[in-house]
Amino acid sequence: MSDIKPLLSLAAAYLNGIDLAPIGKAYEFICERHAGQQYVTGEAYVDHLLAVASSLASMKLDLDTIVAGLLHGTLKEQVATPEELKKKFGADVANIVDGATRITNVRYNSHLAHEAENIRKLLLAMGADIRVLLVKLADRLQDMLNLDVVDEEERRAKARETMDLYAPLASRIGIEWLKRELEDLAFKYLLPVEYAELTAHLESTLAERQAYVDEVLEILREKLKASKIVPVRLLGRPKHIYSIYKKLVAQRIPLERVYDKVAFRIIVRTVKECYQTLGTVHADWTPVPGRIKDWISAPKSNNYQSLHTTVAGPRGHFIEIQIRTEDMDRVAQEGVAAHWAYKEGQKITSGDARLFKDLKRLVQSLQEVEDPSEFMESLRGELFEPDVFALTPTGEVRELPRGSTPIDFAYAIHTGVGDTCVGAKVNGQIVQLKHELQSGDIVEILTQKNQHPRRAWLQLVKTSRARTRIRHYLRREEKERSLKLGREICERELKKCDVNLRGLLKSGHLRLLLKQLNCNTLEDMLVRVGSGSITVPHLLRTLQPEEFREAEEKRRAAEMLERAQRTAEESRSGATRRNVIDIDGVDGILIKVSQCCRPVPGDPIIGFITTGSGVSVHKADCHNLQATDPARWLEVAWAGSPQSTHRAGLTIRAENRKNLLADISGAISADDADIVELNARTTVENIAELEILLEVFNLKHLQVVQQHLLQMPEVMEVRRR
Repeated sequence: MSDIKPLLSLAAAYLNGIDLAPIGKAYEFICERHAGQQYVTGEAYVDHLLAVASSLASMKLDLDTIVAGLLHGTLKEQVATPEELKKKFGADVANIVDGATRITNVRYNSHLAHEAENIRKLLLAMGADIRVLLVKLADRLQDMLNLDVVDEEERRAKARETMDLYAPLASRIGIEWLKRELEDLAFKYLLPVEYAELTAHLESTLAERQAYVDEVLEILREKLKASKIVPVRLLGRPKHIYSIYKKLVAQRIPLERVYDKVAFRIIVRTVKECYQTLGTVHADWTPVPGRIKDWISAPKSNNYQSLHTTVAGPRGHFIEIQIRTEDMDRVAQEGVAAHWAYKEGQKITSGDARLFKDLKRLVQSLQEVEDPSEFMESLRGELFEPDVFALTPTGEVRELPRGSTPIDFAYAIHTGVGDTCVGAKVNGQIVQLKHELQSGDIVEILTQKNQHPRRAWLQLVKTSRARTRIRHYLRREEKERSLKLGREICERELKKCDVNLRGLLKSGHLRLLLKQLNCNTLEDMLVRVGSGSITVPHLLRTLQPEEFREAEEKRRAAEMLERAQRTAEESRSGATRRNVIDIDGVDGILIKVSQCCRPVPGDPIIGFITTGSGVSVHKADCHNLQATDPARWLEVAWAGSPQSTHRAGLTIRAENRKNLLADISGAISADDADIVELNARTTVENIAELEILLEVFNLKHLQVVQQHLLQMPEVMEVRRR
C-alpha cells in the first residue's frame, strides 16, 4: 500500500499555515473501510484513492477537495453514508463526495436514459460546487491511465464518454493540460490503429523535429533581442497527438504535410510586450490569414488569454506561436484552479464569476430537456469547441460553432432576445437570419415584442442552446393550444351531463375521473383531450356514473343488435360488404367506411345504422357521428388482411419554398404510402396549405407518415381531416 507522505508533501508546499490533519484522518478512514479491496488493476483500492488526491493536490486545490478525493469511493463502494462523512469531515466534503459519486437508485428503461440521468445529476452537483467536477476529472484521469485492464466493451464505452463529456468539461473550466491528456488517452482506445500509426511516425521523426524546434527557438531569441524584448521563457512543445489527428481529418491531408506539429510559446512580462512580440514575429515571418487570434482583449469564457498566430517559418513550414504573460500562462494551464473562489483569503475575480455563471447557465439549459436522446445531443452541442467568436455592440464575446447564424447569437445572449428576434445587423449592415457569422463580427440583434420562434428556425441554427429553446417554445405553444381546446371540449360535454369542471372539483369526483383516465392533474387531462389522445366518447363514458353506464350499455347493445338484424333482413340479396370490418354476431349487412372521417385500422370505430343503407363506420370521435342518436350506434371491429390499404386525408401547413411539394411527396413515398389526390394553395403570408388523400395500411402507418412530415423544418402542422 502506498505511503501518504508524498501527498502530505504536495499539500504542504502550498497550503501554508493550514492544519493538514484532515488528510491523515481521511487516509486512516479509507484504510479501514476499503481494507482488502482492490482496484481494477489488482492494486489496493486505497492506492487509487491516493493517486486521485495527489492529482488534486498537484493542481493546488483546497484542503476539502483533497480530502474529498481520498473519500470519493466510499459512497460508490457503499462503505460509508453521506451522514457519516458529514459528521466526520464536514458538510462541504460530504457534498463533494456525494456529487462526484452520481449514485442513483432509479431504474430506467434504457441505457441511454440511465446515462442521461447520471450525467444530469453530475451537472447539477457541478453547478452547485465546481469541486465536484474537479474530483470527477481527477478520478477519470486515473481510470483512463489504467484502461488496458478492462474488457473491450467497457474500454470503448469509457473512452467515448471521456472524449464526449470529460475532456470538453476540462476545457470548459480551462484546464488545458488535463483536456489534452484525456483526449489522447481516449483517442488511443477509440481509434487504436490510427493512434499507433501516428505515434510511430512521430517517434520516428523525433530527432528531426527537435532539431527544427531548436532552430526556431534560436531565431526567436535573436529577433526578440533585436527588438529589446527580454522574454521570461521561450518554449517549444510537440502538439498533442489527438490535435494532430483532428487536423489530418479536417484538412484531408497526409501526415507529411502537417508542418505545425510543434507549438511555440513566448512568455513575457507585460501585456504591452505581448503585442510588441507579435509585431516582431510578423516582421520577418508571413502570418497565415485568418489565423491571428487576440484572446487578450477578448478572453474566452473559461478566462483563457493569449495571442495566437500561425506563420510561415524557416523553410516554409507553418508554425503556431502563442504569446502571453506569466499570469495568463498560469491560468491557461490551471484554468479555474489557478485563482478560484474556494482558496483561502482570495476573492472571486470577475473572470471566475463569468465562468461560474456560464456553467450554471449550461446546467440550467440542460435541465429543461426531458427526452434522453435530445439531452445527450444538447450536451454534446453545449460542449463544442468554438470556431466563431462574435461580439455584441458593447464588446462582449459570444463563442459559437462554425456556421452559426444571428439566431444562435441571439439565444447565446438571452432566451428572450432569441424568441423575439426579427433580424440582425452584422458590422452595421442588415443581414438575413440565415447569414453565417465570422470571427470578429459585431452583431446587433433586432427584436419585436410580438415576434416568436418559428419551426423553420430549426433548419438555420447550429447551437444546441438555440435548438432546445426553439423546441421548448414550440412544445409549449402546442400544449397551450391543446389545453385551450381541451377545456372547451370538456366544458361542452360536461354541460350535457349538467355538471362543470368547478363542480367536479368541489365534489371530489375530479380525483376519481383523473384516476380512471390515467391523468396526473386536471391540466394533464385537458391537454390530452385537446390533443385527441383522450377521445370524447371515452371522456363521456368516464363521466357517467358506473351503475347508469352499465344499464345504458346493455340497453344500447340490445337495441343495436335488434336494429342490425332487422336491417340485415331488409337488405337486398347478394349485398356485399368489405372484409375488413366485423360486426360480432351479425352477418349479411352492407358495411361502408364513412368518407367524412375516413377511419383506418387502429382507429377506434363505431358503426352507425343508416336507414336502408346498412352500417356506416365512423371514427369514434367523428363530429358527424357525435351529432347522431347513440341508440343507432353499433359495436364494430377491424378484421381482414393486414396488407389492405385504406384512404386517409391529411392537411399540411408549411412555410412555402422551392421544391417543398417534391420534398413532401418524397417523404410520403419513402414511408411506402401512396398519394391518391393532392390540392395545394399558398396564402398571402406565403404559407403553403396542402390537402392530401393517402392510401395507408393502418393507423400506425399513418402516424409514421405524419411524424416524418413534422420533422421537416418548414412544416408547421400536420393533421388528419
